[in-house]
Amino acid sequence: MNAMTKTTGQALTALTPGVFKTLEKIKPMGALQARKQTTGAVSFYWRYSIGTASERVPIGLYDSSAPPKSLEPTSRGYSFPAAVRAAETMAMQHHQHRDEGGRPALLAAQREARQVAAEAKTMAAKFTLERLLDDYCDYLQTLGRRSHMDARSIFKVHVKEPWPKIAALPAKDVTSEQFADMMRKCIEAGKGRTANKLRAYARSAYQVAKAAKSKPSIPVAFKSFGIVLNPVADTSPDESANNPDKRPMSANELRTYWQAIHDLPGFKGAVLRLHLLTGGQRIEQLVNLQTSNISADSILLYDGKGRPGKPPRPHTVPLTKEAAKALMGCEPNGQFALSTDGGATHVAATSLSAWAVEAAGDAIPDFQAKRIRSGVETMLASAGVSQDIRGRLQSHGISGVQARHYDGHDYLAEKRKALTTLHKLLTQPEASNVTPIRRKRA
Repeated sequence: MNAMTKTTGQALTALTPGVFKTLEKIKPMGALQARKQTTGAVSFYWRYSIGTASERVPIGLYDSSAPPKSLEPTSRGYSFPAAVRAAETMAMQHHQHRDEGGRPALLAAQREARQVAAEAKTMAAKFTLERLLDDYCDYLQTLGRRSHMDARSIFKVHVKEPWPKIAALPAKDVTSEQFADMMRKCIEAGKGRTANKLRAYARSAYQVAKAAKSKPSIPVAFKSFGIVLNPVADTSPDESANNPDKRPMSANELRTYWQAIHDLPGFKGAVLRLHLLTGGQRIEQLVNLQTSNISADSILLYDGKGRPGKPPRPHTVPLTKEAAKALMGCEPNGQFALSTDGGATHVAATSLSAWAVEAAGDAIPDFQAKRIRSGVETMLASAGVSQDIRGRLQSHGISGVQARHYDGHDYLAEKRKALTTLHKLLTQPEASNVTPIRRKRA
């Protein structure tokens, strides 16, 4: 600094109001100026030229109470040395960016950066975890996946309500640890299976958003979440809650169940018989049977289980004479075949399960409707029905390239034969371990 650094407060306050006064040349370019306002306050400026144009940049007010040699601004303004330093900083930035347009270009870049940051902040506030989960459920619904209802319920009860602050975060900023805490809370409440379902649904939601950048079949809206990594994929499921229920009904228990519902009158009995005689189809899929998907000798169900993003798989189930009679007993009409209001809505899966327990719960220990399905498969296996046919009958999915892409056979005859076998096994007398003694010939 030159001699002007010794300018006193008296000299600054003595400036003529409204007149810009050059106080010091600034390196590498420009000058420090001051102007006294009509209020008596003194403002500092850095003035510089670029080409034929010039700009006077405000620095701040003069603080007469600041330490005379202070190089940092105070809450009230600048000392003279602090104003010089501020002007030098701006001059150096301008000089360093002169090849790119100097200070105007630098300011434009800064404005653009601020705008980009503001837009990113707005986008992040808009594309929250809550919105990702909602959009994912909507996506499942458009695919015809019944699981969207289960996913909505789990997200509401175990994410949105107990973790509102996390739900309001940008989806891309939610961590694996936060999802693990959500799962842990479920497990500590004795809901290990729910924790695993939460993990599965959330993981799938993130995977859909992540894949949207390269998979055109996924709605473009998912790209806006900016998902690069799937945080849920790094969590671990509760293995103890994933153990299947290995308690299929025995052959004798199935026969007991059949006897309980065989003569059960009305709609309830007809529905329960249809469920059993079609091979213990998944209850959620059976109750969604559309009247339009009934033919003279078969029904068409839609299996929504399978890979995320895939539409429900059509699943044709042949009707034996006894199953067709049970279906007619349901009096299908309107949109839904299994309905108590003329087909406007279908009977709830929970109602069918409850009716089954009501019919046979007292006769069969620890009876649950879900055990019917595994019991049917076990009974058919004991009768020599192959694993492949049992899987096709109960829609366990088709694996292998040959089975998925080259085998066009519908297997209706084989399924029908298996169902005929099932009916025979249900109606035959209970096996006895007593060997009859043959009478001697006279």
